[in-house]
Amino acid sequence: MDQSHLATRLSAALALHNPPVALTFADEAPAGVPVTKEVVPSACAFWRQAEDGTFYAPAEAHFNCPIGSMVMGFEMPEQVQEQLGQIVTMMCGCDYIDPAEPARIPTHSGSHTGIVYGPLAEHPTAPSVVLLWLTPMQAMLCNEAGGTARWSAETLPRMTGRPGCAALPLALVDGAPVTSYGCAGMRTFTEIPDDRLLLAIPGGRLADFVAAAEASAAANQTMADFYRGHKAAVARSATG
Repeated sequence: MDQSHLATRLSAALALHNPPVALTFADEAPAGVPVTKEVVPSACAFWRQAEDGTFYAPAEAHFNCPIGSMVMGFEMPEQVQEQLGQIVTMMCGCDYIDPAEPARIPTHSGSHTGIVYGPLAEHPTAPSVVLLWLTPMQAMLCNEAGGTARWSAETLPRMTGRPGCAALPLALVDGAPVTSYGCAGMRTFTEIPDDRLLLAIPGGRLADFVAAAEASAAANQTMADFYRGHKAAVARSATG
């Protein structure tokens, strides 16, 4: 299905403030896609840049963020691995993480040496994962669209925190959308407002998710209209 059409439908259903962003793990830039020359402090900083245009970022462009490089599954040179160890030691030292956690942080598997970033609406390849920035209201709709709001659901909704980028490999492993509260680094480097959550959607589930989001938005509009009428009726009876 046309990704531009899906992006339009998704933005309309959820009333998104930021355009959906697509990422594709790859070994080279697709034809016509520029290789970024930007120097960024983190892997997640590319997510915000991707709102404005499509580009390819090789593995080394991510190395200023050893945590993000690890989570994205890049092979890191010895110097970056040493920096990763130093950061993890510091995190444990200030009680930000427990010493047992680092080995269990999700990472993306597979062979790739870069990532294609860009707006979903104009992404040149099938996306590996699609990212949305959500308000709590929009996150509620996505929770329902994912089917995990149902009390009869077999699985509970997946909510993650630090590091924020861990939502991406988790979504790919689960084959289902994953919501992240984010982390201090993600909020610092992306400068995303404090009232936004991150949602990672596996590319293979995107079309189904868009249809479910539209259904969720319609159902909630019906219920909101009902509740507004009920609220008004109660107010009238109280003053009558």
